[in-house]
Amino acid sequence: MQLREVLVVIYDGVQSLDVSGPVEVFAGAVKLLGGSGYGDGARGGYAQEPPPYRIRTASLGGAPVRSNSVLTLLPDGDLAEEVPGPDTTLVVPGGQPRGDFDPRLTEWLRAYGGRAGRLVSVCTGGLLLAEAGLLDGRRATTHWAWCERMARQYPAVRVEPEPIYVRDGRVATSAGVTAGIDLALALVEEDLGRDAALTIARHLVVYLRRPGNQAQFSAQLSAQTAQREPLRDVQQWIAEHPGEDLSVEALAERARLSPRHFARAFQSETGVTPGRYVERVRVEHARRLLEDSGEGIAEISRACGYGTPEALRRAFVKTVGQPPTEYRRRFGHDPARP
Repeated sequence: MQLREVLVVIYDGVQSLDVSGPVEVFAGAVKLLGGSGYGDGARGGYAQEPPPYRIRTASLGGAPVRSNSVLTLLPDGDLAEEVPGPDTTLVVPGGQPRGDFDPRLTEWLRAYGGRAGRLVSVCTGGLLLAEAGLLDGRRATTHWAWCERMARQYPAVRVEPEPIYVRDGRVATSAGVTAGIDLALALVEEDLGRDAALTIARHLVVYLRRPGNQAQFSAQLSAQTAQREPLRDVQQWIAEHPGEDLSVEALAERARLSPRHFARAFQSETGVTPGRYVERVRVEHARRLLEDSGEGIAEISRACGYGTPEALRRAFVKTVGQPPTEYRRRFGHDPARP
């Protein structure tokens, strides 16, 4: 089995979950397939089988670092002595960026980040990669709260604010905190297969079901909550009855407003049109059914308010980027499988 290096950069103010989330995924692969995989083997050595990953952390000067949650992290080594190679997955976690990145850190990334076989960022770690020029000309994402800053401060980066992670060649960037786990699981699946990644996900009690192009927010979270009670009630009705008549006319009647007044008020208070909100809710409901139920595509189409499987397919491709059948094959319950 090929031994792959995983090198995690840590620094003062780092988000501890951005470090531990991906590390737990790679460590899960080590536990699943044998070996300790940590450091240089001094912490117990390898088991009979070589591990799939050798996991190390490194900081500037090899000094302990204080995370933004006041946890102290003890690195395995000095970043200055680390030179990533083609078998290295270099992970850059996020922190609370204030625009005052340590120049020694960005200089190291600029000099050596491009040598890694895979360059990965979690959350605002993407800003560090951008500062080092490693995202120029590439598609990338970060935590939703920092996407605007990334786009403004680093115009050479093609920022995609919605996906939970973005792969662009050997560079992969992810959104906030738990999205780093999703990305790490995707990398393990790429290296070791779906069964290994699924086993790790189950042990971590997370879902191996979120594709990279899934939105950072659910439909309800990505839209604002309306201020007026009738409009809030309509939002709740939509979420609970995706298969019902959710036309502007029907929703306006429920809110006791004229269709024109309802449409304008809904968009003003939620930030999206009623039609777009309904589409997001219906596709989200369809995604959950594809993931968790054994219902056929025709039944799911009707349950989500789409008259035909073709109507569901068009909406699903528009929102998720792939047809429902492919989504179910990759991330959900297949009724053809036992």
